[in-house]
Amino acid sequence: MTTRIVAPQDFGGPEQLAVSNAPTPEPQAGEVRVAVRAIGVNPIDWKLYSGAFGHDPALLTALGSDLSGVVDALGTGVTGWNVGDAVVVASLPGTAYAEQVLVPVDLLVAKPESVPFEVAGGVGVVAGTAVHALETVHVGNGDTLLLHGGAGGVGGLIVQLAVRRGARVIATASAGNHDYLRALGAAPVTYGEGLEQRVRTIAPDGVDAAIDAVGTDEALDSSVALVADRSRIVTIAGFGRAAELGICAIGGGPGADPGTAVRAAAVPQVLDLLARAEVELPVARTYPLEETARAHRDSIAGHTRGKLVVLP
Repeated sequence: MTTRIVAPQDFGGPEQLAVSNAPTPEPQAGEVRVAVRAIGVNPIDWKLYSGAFGHDPALLTALGSDLSGVVDALGTGVTGWNVGDAVVVASLPGTAYAEQVLVPVDLLVAKPESVPFEVAGGVGVVAGTAVHALETVHVGNGDTLLLHGGAGGVGGLIVQLAVRRGARVIATASAGNHDYLRALGAAPVTYGEGLEQRVRTIAPDGVDAAIDAVGTDEALDSSVALVADRSRIVTIAGFGRAAELGICAIGGGPGADPGTAVRAAAVPQVLDLLARAEVELPVARTYPLEETARAHRDSIAGHTRGKLVVLP
């Protein structure tokens, strides 16, 4: 028996991705095998094989971390889970881009019945990053938060969670996404030349905290100009300048705080909010497994509202 798997053949762009057949994995003690239903596409996926983090061959063996699916085999000693259970997995070691994967039981989260597989498959990194960012800059009731990149999967969830905390959110996006951001509860602002002044016009009393989800110099420079306390500025993408500017970087980049415990706790919390329709996570587009390279090209191009998801 075999299972299809996607892996980069070398460092480079999405053209390096290839679909191949591998032996169907058998779960060992403390593992389950999951038949994958949906895989969330995240920028870290293509950054690992792009060379952005170096050229260690180990970077080519861990494509993807987020998925949803159904347990279809149990390893020895596994209790509390049964074949047929619908599950969500975040931070999977190894690759998520496959028809079947092995998962340590401590990484399993039950998928709420009302959350579709394609939505659940994209929750892990988005939920973890959004909550980690908000906790890092201590966003709370009465704060004004500047968010760079409000319309993507992470950004849209940050907006919703910040509003739930009682914060006012000013979010950058292209003009075509402004109505979407208003619907989520944010005050939209167009990025580009003059951003700092446009934010000052919207928030004459100042900005308390900033979250950078895009990593551009404009986002970073305007954040340090607008927020007096640099401990309340965080980036999830501008790793190269974080130390220079004296701000915090979180996530999977060089020198970033991984926030493992915060991120793990965030996944079931956000799944519960999704199940109760108290937040939303739009799926912008889905792709079959053999079109993973296309999904990554679309992710690299950016300007996506919500999540890109691969369906094996």
